[in-house]
Amino acid sequence: MTSPRSLHVLLPALVLCAGALSSAHSGEILATRLDGQPNRAAWMARGTHGVMVHYLIAPKGNTPEEKTADLNRVVDHFDVEHFLKQIDETKADWLILTLGQTTGYFCAPNAYLDAKAPGHTPRRDLVGEIAQGLRKQNKRLFLYLASGSSGDPVYRDVLAWGTEGGYDRYLEFVRSYAQRYGDLVAGWWFDGCGPQSDADWQKWMAATRSGNADAVAAFSGAEFCCGGPVNPLCGLEDYHAGEIHLLEDGKIRRDFLPPGGDIVVENGKLRKRGQEARYYMPDAQFIDNVQWHCLLPIDLTFNPAVPNQFCHYRDRELFRFVEDVKRVGGAITINVPLDTQNGHIFEDTHAQLVRLGQWLADKSTHPQPEDLKTCWGTPE
Repeated sequence: MTSPRSLHVLLPALVLCAGALSSAHSGEILATRLDGQPNRAAWMARGTHGVMVHYLIAPKGNTPEEKTADLNRVVDHFDVEHFLKQIDETKADWLILTLGQTTGYFCAPNAYLDAKAPGHTPRRDLVGEIAQGLRKQNKRLFLYLASGSSGDPVYRDVLAWGTEGGYDRYLEFVRSYAQRYGDLVAGWWFDGCGPQSDADWQKWMAATRSGNADAVAAFSGAEFCCGGPVNPLCGLEDYHAGEIHLLEDGKIRRDFLPPGGDIVVENGKLRKRGQEARYYMPDAQFIDNVQWHCLLPIDLTFNPAVPNQFCHYRDRELFRFVEDVKRVGGAITINVPLDTQNGHIFEDTHAQLVRLGQWLADKSTHPQPEDLKTCWGTPE
């Protein structure tokens, strides 16, 4: 996904508009894939939802030493206690946390990288602290990394991606994190992936499972948002990465809106001039034998061609989308903006996540329209 360019001033929180929402998916979630293999990610479909934050650090400084010092300053100011409290209040079952993306710096120590090129990771084990806190909340942690081909300076200059042995060096880097955290990490989400052989996918997945044999993994080729096939890039992965750029009328927009393209607003909706809007929604728990899952950004774009304000959804639209996903046995993670200076989720976005979590918790006894005022606040 495109890394966030800037954080915007969030729109005021919007409350649920009048209208009944029916209960979320309550049918059987299959623990076996269509090919008879175990569905490692069935617990995601059985759960409520996940939350993802992009914690990306581009430290300031004129020298490597100054940049390492600034990296430590930023990581040291992450307020883990407040962040964990916010996650707990959302009632989410899992968190996806970025280790790093294309800046050359990562938010947790890595023994393999630190031995080869010290200074690209902090002294504080931020991921370990968050992982331990999530375990106390009975929640699970996923880690995010960009693929070796993403152009990260570490991958290019230290691991020498693209040269002989580069793939194996990248997997050693992944393996170092997997082994550091063991079963504190339940899953992985890899970005910017491309086609490769099943043998290479299996090597990659083996690296992720070197610390936890039950860890699940997804490899994103941006299938849901770039106009090509929606099926998984890796047929062996445990759950679909499912990156989304935009919802429209409660459905996933499939046609790609290219940064720098001729993008216009028609009747309040984004369009590439001369390109028809295309839509997609899941109709089953599996897609090509893989657990269906999507990653939806709210209040923060993955694509510079989609302004942040188009990623803000009213409760009514967001909740119904989550309901439609869960009804067919799918899973969903919601990506939200984070203040990198202190590790806080912004208040308006967090409030919507709290309302979503409460709605999911109350889905069997959700109030009728006349009761919405007392439960959710005055509808617009």
